[in-house]
Amino acid sequence: MAAALGQPANDLEAVVTTDLGTFRFEFAPDKAPKHVEHFLTLARQGFYDGSAFHRVVSYGIIQGGDPLLKDDKTPRKLWGSGGLNQLAGEFSDLKHERGVVSTVSIPGKPDSDGAQFFVCISPQPPLDGKFSAFGRVNEGMDVVEKISQSPNSAADGFAEKPVRILKVTIEKKKVEPFVTATLDELRRTVTMKTTLGAIKIKMEPDWAPNHVRNFLKLTATGWFNGTAFHRMVKDFVVQGGMGNTRPSGAAHPADRWVRTLKGEFRDDVKHVRGIVSMARADDPDSASTSFFLMLGPAPHLDGKYSAFGRIVAGMEVLDTFEKEEAQGESPKRRLEIIEAVIDPQ
Repeated sequence: MAAALGQPANDLEAVVTTDLGTFRFEFAPDKAPKHVEHFLTLARQGFYDGSAFHRVVSYGIIQGGDPLLKDDKTPRKLWGSGGLNQLAGEFSDLKHERGVVSTVSIPGKPDSDGAQFFVCISPQPPLDGKFSAFGRVNEGMDVVEKISQSPNSAADGFAEKPVRILKVTIEKKKVEPFVTATLDELRRTVTMKTTLGAIKIKMEPDWAPNHVRNFLKLTATGWFNGTAFHRMVKDFVVQGGMGNTRPSGAAHPADRWVRTLKGEFRDDVKHVRGIVSMARADDPDSASTSFFLMLGPAPHLDGKYSAFGRIVAGMEVLDTFEKEEAQGESPKRRLEIIEAVIDPQ
């Protein structure tokens, strides 16, 4: 489906700015083309600006888009009654899973869809095939969760104070960095500034191209900045790169591109001091963001973990890591990745 302004809806996303934060969602024009077109048209007209999320179910759903909520004097009994009876239903196999955006309709009245929409925080299988799902949140689910936790009335499920939708804009979908990069374009060096000093990591895409692609993507987006080294074993490894080690476990915009990677194991690449490799769980294809710096040889990792780079400057920082006090395998003080950047070519 071609959207307004000549851009396909697949290349666009909605930016929903509220007084509790911003979230973004992408469209599913192959599932509900008329609903996508309707939302795009209304959003570009400023229809949603100043409305609100008036119904909230903690970690369940949030509902908004009623134009009547633009007027603070609208009686509570009328909340949720505006902006309906505009569209026929478009039911599909798109499940009402976490993050899915769908359209409100009048209970018991077919083809009463309209401007109002809701976002699922948790799966809502009873709604599948009964409501017109047309999008999915790809950034800011923490904000959606926060909205859902707003105090509400047990009597009607309405928020005690509606969460204001300040503005809804339509933007070109963000592009994932390095997703189409060639092997030569992946031959980069990353400078990682840590609490204990800076190291330079040379990428080795011939060893593990998709792990290099992933590491460069996380670096380019600033995903690693502010995370911590959470594990340290003398003569073995220093491990970091977990999102939950940010202060307060804060989310990051690039979380939308975090996914597990298929293992890229090579028996001829040895895990010796200075090698950088990806951590994983028991599943060999479970690596995602966490990586480790080798402090010493570990031949039992060879062919079982995806090494993707080597330290080419700052080896003395590894010595400093080994001097740090630890409690078990955890550093006694916070050792942070202050900033990771890709060096200019």
